[in-house]
Amino acid sequence: MNYTLLAVQALNGLQLGVLLFLIASGLTLVFGVMNFLNLAHGAQFMVGAYLAVFFYQFTGNFFVAAVLALIAALLFALMTEVTILRHFYNRDHLAQLLATFGLILILNDGSKAIWGSTPYTLPLPELLSGSVPLIDGLNYPIYRLLVLGVGLIVALLLYYVVQRTRFGMMVRAAAADSEIVAALGVDVRRLFMIVFAAGAGLAALAGILAAPLIAVQPGMGDNVLILTFVVIVIGGAGSIRGAFVAALLVGLVDTLGRSFATDLFRAILPPASANEVGPAVASILIYALMALVLSFRPSGLFATPGRT
Repeated sequence: MNYTLLAVQALNGLQLGVLLFLIASGLTLVFGVMNFLNLAHGAQFMVGAYLAVFFYQFTGNFFVAAVLALIAALLFALMTEVTILRHFYNRDHLAQLLATFGLILILNDGSKAIWGSTPYTLPLPELLSGSVPLIDGLNYPIYRLLVLGVGLIVALLLYYVVQRTRFGMMVRAAAADSEIVAALGVDVRRLFMIVFAAGAGLAALAGILAAPLIAVQPGMGDNVLILTFVVIVIGGAGSIRGAFVAALLVGLVDTLGRSFATDLFRAILPPASANEVGPAVASILIYALMALVLSFRPSGLFATPGRT
């Protein structure tokens, strides 16, 4: 086995994991606090990526475009929450799913109408376009290390805010019983609005960070949403810690499986058969992982009480 390739793919898996965590943490936070199922959360990932490309075309500066895109994505999320989504908070989950699925269709078709179907990529600045040596024979792109670092910093900040601040205490209390929290004088509607904007902002941040690495195109959030739900199911609905652990597991399993499954099957199967079986097995590994976890922990690894 090529251990340098293994190290590179492991780092790529961790990078995918932190991007999934940014998306999954926002979605699980919204569900855990608001009991709101938002299928359009993946579309916010797409919105962040498109806005980063849009602002780069005007400013020509990657960092300025990223900041402006994040601010614009937050404002868009607030506008969506105020005008559409808050009217479904007290409705059943089926109504929420139908409403947010309709929002997905609107955003996907809207992005196609504005930017067309041609994929875009956000160019990297010279500062982030190189690579650095990690060990002998292993150079790794600076930008991918930056994505890893940003994801880990956000995870620590999110943990601190939720677990160590007064606002986090209100969030955790609202997740347990929002009616009691409202009776104690907390403006629950304002709290919900902040939580929704924070969750959407995390998804948009993931889209901004991913824009230089993948094609920015309509519907790019749909496949990410599927992986996000896998992360939430494995980690436990409503759990930030679970989202972090599960996102890293899913990122590593998916990346390493797609990189090495075919080679592993070549040890026991003819090359032609291995070339067919390997990619097929690799594509279902994360779902097999989900089934394995649920067979021992039906509510996920770190399920939040009341959200099982």
